[in-house]
Parts: sequence; C-alpha cells; structure tokens
Amino acid sequence: MKISIDDIRKLREETGAPVIRVKKVLEEQKGNLKKASEILKKEGFEKAAKRTGRETKSGILSSYSHHTQKVVGIAEIFCETDFVARNELFQQLGRDLAMQVASMGEKDFENQEFIKDPSKKVSDLIKEVIAKTGENCKLGKVMKIELGK
Repeated sequence: MKISIDDIRKLREETGAPVIRVKKVLEEQKGNLKKASEILKKEGFEKAAKRTGRETKSGILSSYSHHTQKVVGIAEIFCETDFVARNELFQQLGRDLAMQVASMGEKDFENQEFIKDPSKKVSDLIKEVIAKTGENCKLGKVMKIELGK
C-alpha cells in the first residue's frame, strides 16, 4: 500500500511525531489514519511523561475577555525555553486555557472537559503540547474574574 504525503503531513501536524515515525506507523497500520493517530498520540504522551521533571523557567500569561466584557480568564503556563514560549502552539494553548477558565471556572481545572472538544481533558491539551514541542510544560495559576463578584 502506498502512503500519501498528505496523510503523513496530516498525522505529523496532529501528533508532532517525526515524519519517519509517522510513515512507519502508517505502513504498519496499512494506511489506517485513525489507528496510526492513536498509536502516535500514545507514544507522544509516554514521552511527555518522561519530561515532567524538567525545570520550567519560561512561560506566558494569557488572557481571554468574553465578548460581553463582564468575564475574563487568565492562565499562567510555563515551559523550558523562550523559544517554545513564543511558539504558536504554546501561544494557542494559553489562549485556550484562558478561555476555558473564563467559561468553566477554576475548580478542578486540569480535569475539566475541554470546552472546544469534550473528548479531551485540559490536562490532555498540555500533554499534547509537551509531545509536540519536546519541552516540559506546566500549568501555573488560573483565574476567573467576573464583573461585580
């Protein structure tokens, strides 16, 4: 079976796995994108678990203001280097986490279902970024501010 470059590119973007690994897993799964994706994500989460002890000295503060301008969410996330802190993937994580806290509050934050994709937990989002960037990332403080409360 011939594996298409588009399939490799799609899985590479989705999982952050190296191109050679993506191609090999796709070949092993006979072109089945779903199965290959599951395997590559599992491998990425395993690699992410190995990085949890690494020091995180850089990071960002992200904010989200609801269109009513009556609710704001703030998320503090850390990473190992400024290079990753400026990365679009990490920046998007910050925006997503700030929106999450504005919508769902601070209670039990990492175990909440992600508002954009309920099949994922907030902790899964962080693990995905760790797998894709190759750096340890940690959630700091999160805060929801509501007008008058």
